[in-house]
Amino acid sequence: MDLTHVHLLVTHLPIYGSILGGFVLAYGIWAKSSPTVVAAYFIFIISALGAGIAYATGESAEETLEGLKLLNKGKVDQHEDFALSALWGFIILGIAGIIGLFFSLKNWAGTQYVSFIILFMAFISFGLVAYTGFLGGQIRHTELEGTNNSRATDFRQGEETD
Repeated sequence: MDLTHVHLLVTHLPIYGSILGGFVLAYGIWAKSSPTVVAAYFIFIISALGAGIAYATGESAEETLEGLKLLNKGKVDQHEDFALSALWGFIILGIAGIIGLFFSLKNWAGTQYVSFIILFMAFISFGLVAYTGFLGGQIRHTELEGTNNSRATDFRQGEETD
């Protein structure tokens, strides 16, 4: 396993972690369950670490595509540029998760307010990383682009239709 494989494996962690952590945090706030809120913060911290690893291994994935002559530089650049925004979102979310964890463990009076702010940040981070993943998927999954031609192929019969 090389860094390209690591990139492909770990890119899903911040996507699923941010949305799952958001739902866990929302439930924890609703149920007034401090252990559930703490669990959500741990999910955000782990997701932020995953985002950092995904960003750090992205260059290796790009080099692999260059070696295979499968590189669409425009799509890679777009993915890479947006990935930096998502990384910053997750750095902030991870730090917020650590702060929220600290406040929760110290039973600070404003913990509920912090939880709502972090919940909002989690969904923003999810949006950033989900779009980054969509852009990354377009690099190799051309079916995500849709069709640009007016003729479609009926694959059940192998015939072109107008």
